[in-house]
Parts: sequence; C-alpha cells; structure tokens
Amino acid sequence: MTVVDTSRARPSGERGSDFARLARRISEARLLDKRPGYYTARIGLVAGLFAGGWALFAAVGDSWWQMPVALLLAVAFAQVTLLAHDLAHGQISRSRRTSRMAGLLVGNLAIGLSYGWWMDKHTRHHANPNHEDHDPDVSPEVLVWSENQAAGASRLARIIGRWQAFLFFPLITLEALNLKVASFRALRRESLKNRKVEGLLLVAHNLAYLGAVFLVLSPGKALVFLAVHLGCYGVYLGCTFAPNHKGMPVLTAEDELDFLRRQVLTSRNVRGGRLVTTALGGLNYQIEHHLFPSMPTANLRKARPIVRDYCRSIGVDYAECGLFASWGQAMRHLHEVGRPLRRAGSR
Repeated sequence: MTVVDTSRARPSGERGSDFARLARRISEARLLDKRPGYYTARIGLVAGLFAGGWALFAAVGDSWWQMPVALLLAVAFAQVTLLAHDLAHGQISRSRRTSRMAGLLVGNLAIGLSYGWWMDKHTRHHANPNHEDHDPDVSPEVLVWSENQAAGASRLARIIGRWQAFLFFPLITLEALNLKVASFRALRRESLKNRKVEGLLLVAHNLAYLGAVFLVLSPGKALVFLAVHLGCYGVYLGCTFAPNHKGMPVLTAEDELDFLRRQVLTSRNVRGGRLVTTALGGLNYQIEHHLFPSMPTANLRKARPIVRDYCRSIGVDYAECGLFASWGQAMRHLHEVGRPLRRAGSR
C-alpha cells in the first residue's frame, strides 16, 4: 500500500521546474563549489585516526585491552567508509578518474569494501530512494519495508519480519561482514569495472587485516576482536544510514513524482549540531544530499535553510527530527509493516 499522497505530488506549473528554481538558488550561493581545504583537513584527521588505531593495536599486543582498540578501529573504518561515500559522489574531486582511483584505495584496500559494487548500488538508491521495486536498500531479502513486501516476502523474511523492529540492531552487527561477503560476490559480475584490480585490492586488504589480527593476538582473542570490531563497525554504519530514509514513505510503481518530491518526501534530516554531523559524515543533511549529491559535505549545512524554506513555499513536506527520534520512527515503521506477518503467524 503506497503511503504518498500523490495528489499533492505534482507541481501546478511546468513539470520539473520546481527543482530548477531551487538549483539556481543553490548555484547562486556557490554551494556546489568544491572545498579542498575542508577535505584536506578531514582526510588528514581520518587517516590519522585509522593509522593511529592500528599503531595502538600493535603497541597493546596480545591483551584483552585490545577490545577497546577494536571499538576505536570500528569508528575509524566507518569514517573511512564515509569518505569513500563522498568520493563516489564526486564531492571531493571533479575528476572521475581521481575519485575512482582514490575510491579503490580507500574502499577496497583500506576497509575491504568493493568501491565499484557499492557505487553502483548506491547510485541506484539515489535514483529511486525508498522505492520498493528499484531501491536496493529496501529490498526484502531479510527485512520487509512495506506491507506489499510483507505479503510477498520469502520464508526467512517472513520469520524475521514479525519482530524485525526488535531484531534490527542485533542484525546490523552482521552488516560489515555482509558488505565484505557481497564485495567478493560482486567480483563474479562481468559488468563490474576493474574487476581484477578490485579483486587484488580486496585480497590484499583481507590478508593484511586477518594476518595482523592473528599474528598479534592468540586465536581466542583474535576471534573476539574480529567480532567486536566488525559488529561495532556494522552498528555504526546502520545507525548512520537508517535514520535517513527508514520510516519515510515507501514508493511504488503507482507513485509518479518529480525529482524534487521523490528525493525530499522519502528523506529525513537529523538535527544535532556539529557532533552529529561529524559522526554521520554530513548524512544528517540527507534531504540536501539527495537533491545535490555532488555538494561537498561542508556546504550541506548552509544549503539547509535555503532548501527548507523553498520546500515550505511550494507546499512540500520537509522532515527533520533528532537522532533518537529518527531511530524511533524507523523502528515503529518496521514494527508496523511486520503486523500482517505477526497476524499470519498467530493463526
């Protein structure tokens, strides 16, 4: 069942003109200009955190005190992932070749994530956010995101979907491992560009990552370290991306929305100041990011009042709330769409 009021979704004037007018205001404010100084500082800080985490790992040695280090490295890996995200969108450099080469080093080699596979997946998400047929981020493989999906869910999704709101956080502890597995599976696709390079870099990462862990730690400590590191990394990623779209309208083939409304009505901003912005890599300004994906992260905050006021002037809902409230909305939505599965299971 669609939850978007499509009667409000069409502009009264020229089709698509609403976004064009907004884009002109953003361009006149020079918010699409690159920010080399900002990214130089951010890359330096993230690289320092990443290298410092591994240096601390080597210094601590074979000790259970490595578990806090695993948590620190989870934060470092997540911040590197957020930089890879900005590279994929061309936020850092105008050169596609430079972005691709940096993305392979940052994604495949540093954190073991296929840059090409993730970029393709994320591009499809941006084209059709929260669309139950076209957005890979709401595919019903494990969780269901709409009542339509619940009705046609697989056996696994039907079992999990009954109580998916309660299982969400335990499940996302597996997200980092899932991304690593999916990255290797993507190497079988002939459509993946630079498959050999991606494969070599992924193998190099995993040999170095697992080799370091098992060389420094005893087998038992190594396994616990991996569980803590990958689990916390997965939770960080889940808590970064879940507040942005989960609990917002899920689109179907019946919804005919122009670009501006397709992006704004399915996205949610998260308030919280500079700390939240740093933790979420700027993705708390999700509406602005979806409207202008190549806008540098540092400019999203400045674009917010322009986009918010413009949306209000044309009668388009602009969703914004705090971080915990956004998680609450996402969990309530998951519980609500799982209701038909709970009913079916009780018969």
